[in-house]
Amino acid sequence: MANKKTLVVVLVEPSGPINIGSVARLCKNFSVHELRLVSPKCDYLNQEAKRMAVRGVNILKKAIVYEDLNSALSDCSRIIATCGRTEHGDIPLYSNKDAICWALKSGRDETIALVFGREDRGLSNEELLKANKVISLNTSENYPSLNLSHAVAIILHEFNQFNEFDLLKPHKKTSYPANLIKLEDCIDDAGSLLLDIGFLMKHTYKAKMAKIKKLLVRGEIKDDEVALIRGIISQARWKIKNKE
Repeated sequence: MANKKTLVVVLVEPSGPINIGSVARLCKNFSVHELRLVSPKCDYLNQEAKRMAVRGVNILKKAIVYEDLNSALSDCSRIIATCGRTEHGDIPLYSNKDAICWALKSGRDETIALVFGREDRGLSNEELLKANKVISLNTSENYPSLNLSHAVAIILHEFNQFNEFDLLKPHKKTSYPANLIKLEDCIDDAGSLLLDIGFLMKHTYKAKMAKIKKLLVRGEIKDDEVALIRGIISQARWKIKNKE
């Protein structure tokens, strides 16, 4: 992997200590130094987990626990989420190569997050919308579900095997997507204004704002553009409040 890139693995509500221990071992195998756990549903430091971690036990012991996904991703500038489901609405899927290439083709220091969902039901659509890119693994239609640690192994292997020469080929100007927290705060602010002026109704709010978020994420909106939108919203609120 190109230097200046920090890769973190994020597990959302993992329920199996054996899986968590196995992922810690994989982090050690592929030189990923940080494992993040969002509301784990088990004792991730029990003996089973430590036994499975083998030489990755230090990574397991240093795993950082977060109460919610936003907190776990707050410092991540590029987020790739994995999805094993096909019925995830109109959230676009990217090829693994395209997503990895996008994540690595950047000339600045960045933290890249790989987000994996629950063993039994993966990530929700709302959680998938927090990612810049969503990828899926091609498996048999007869039994598409992969064990969590197996999925992590495949993705980390692909990152590790990515041809570094591809990064040197000419490519379009690198974009830097907006920080997730700033973007979601902006979307919430915009949604509140749209409710106030009657453009949105409460019963359609969630679906309409999800579409707006998809549009902004797909367009890779930048921090300064988010700030511009917030400024427009702020001025609109001031004008409404101070209208003659």
